[in-house]
Amino acid sequence: MAGRFDLPEPDAFTRTYWDAAAEGRLLIRRCRACARAHHYPREFCPHCWSEDVAWEPASGRATLYTWSVVHRNDLPPFAERTPYVAAVVDLAEGPRMMTEVVGAEELSAGAELEVVFREGIPVFRVVPGAIGG
Repeated sequence: MAGRFDLPEPDAFTRTYWDAAAEGRLLIRRCRACARAHHYPREFCPHCWSEDVAWEPASGRATLYTWSVVHRNDLPPFAERTPYVAAVVDLAEGPRMMTEVVGAEELSAGAELEVVFREGIPVFRVVPGAIGG
């Protein structure tokens, strides 16, 4: 992966997440003790510290919380992608997720988003016909 700063390096724990993403599925973790979902994947619940957590499929729906348009990034392959939209989204299941919004001409806070995958990486786009699309 020399020279690519945008590709994950899965380990034994995160391999489940990245394998699902490569298949076009977004997973989150849910605590069986307090029932709260979280993202990024961890081996414990960040809310109650329980280790009784499990993978579950996410709906792939989200709303835009905040974003920034990046006009310069010298790390490969980001320079070829500028400008791009770095964003934080609220997943329908509750957790916030850092991501990228693709294909949007205009954005507004609260815009309805759906997950799509680029090279096995979850990114989001505005739901067709939604405000900001």
